[in-house]
Amino acid sequence: MATALMTGLGLGIFVAAQVGPIWLLCARSSLRYGARSGLAIGAGAAIIDFVYAVLGVAGASQLVQIDAARLALGLVGAGFLLVLGGRTMWHAMRVRLGGEAEGEVLAPAAAFRTSLAATASNPMTIASWAAVFSAASVGHVADHTSGAAVMLVGILVGSFAWFAVLSTVTGRLGRRLRTTHLRIADGLAGAGISTFGGILAWRTLRAQ
Repeated sequence: MATALMTGLGLGIFVAAQVGPIWLLCARSSLRYGARSGLAIGAGAAIIDFVYAVLGVAGASQLVQIDAARLALGLVGAGFLLVLGGRTMWHAMRVRLGGEAEGEVLAPAAAFRTSLAATASNPMTIASWAAVFSAASVGHVADHTSGAAVMLVGILVGSFAWFAVLSTVTGRLGRRLRTTHLRIADGLAGAGISTFGGILAWRTLRAQ
């Protein structure tokens, strides 16, 4: 059980630590709005990682192997990331034009909802989690129900732990940055999120 827990923690941290659209969204939100917004994004990401891992164990990975479902899910996810990235870049430009109200913040509840949608935008990760648990089962790490359950809990905790560290560090850094630096961070994050959306769309269409 301890091995399953540690494996889950490691996987959760490793997946969350990879630079991607959610990583960028968490860092950017924490820089501009503080650690609370980043923590809300981390909570949303950890929950979706957990749900997708559960679906992977339950065999839902077969759904994303269907061509029509894979195409639809991939394009919807890519579209959401492109919109999110575009909104983030527009936010940076809007601030330059004086469009942001004094003291405007991203409420944790709104950050949490955005994170849920952004993380869920790549349902193909269900298949990845299914492969992970297949390997864990073969390696006798999660070859029984209790071991799989403990590993799932470890993934949830590990994923949130990474985002908690990221949001805390970037939140403190944000208090020391000037407005110009925050604008640059917005622009870079928006461009990065849009790029990931474009890559997801390209991969989805290429796989057809």
